[in-house]
Amino acid sequence: MSAQLRETASELAGLLWREHTVYRERAGGVVIRGEHVQRWISLSPAGGRDEVLVRAGRILDGGTTAPARSEAVARLSAGSGELAAVCRRLLSETAVTPTAVPRGRRGGQRKPRGRAATRGRHTSLASWGVVAAVVAVIGLYVASATGRI
Repeated sequence: MSAQLRETASELAGLLWREHTVYRERAGGVVIRGEHVQRWISLSPAGGRDEVLVRAGRILDGGTTAPARSEAVARLSAGSGELAAVCRRLLSETAVTPTAVPRGRRGGQRKPRGRAATRGRHTSLASWGVVAAVVAVIGLYVASATGRI
């Protein structure tokens, strides 16, 4: 069945996307990756002889695959046209589900807006004032402790 699954996946990949990668999974299924659309389709043997489990999911920014968002069972004997229709439905369900908010370069922190965004991480004048006040208080404490005041 794995040879038939691989052949069907190759035909299906050509129907779904111009740019694609087809490879075999460890469990015996076949994956079709569409990097340009950030989606993947998986075909794996289901309970019946002629049945295949079709799963669809997203490809994350780093190239790893997110867990399947939708799945269906289809018949291999139905032909690649009907199988492509099932895949398109699953892919559309995958696209409709809400996605996570994209993160910034620092793992979730967003860049502040306004003037602070253009200055970067420089210390502001108010921060320097606070530092100077703390140093002055420490200096007064040390001076009073040594008896110089």
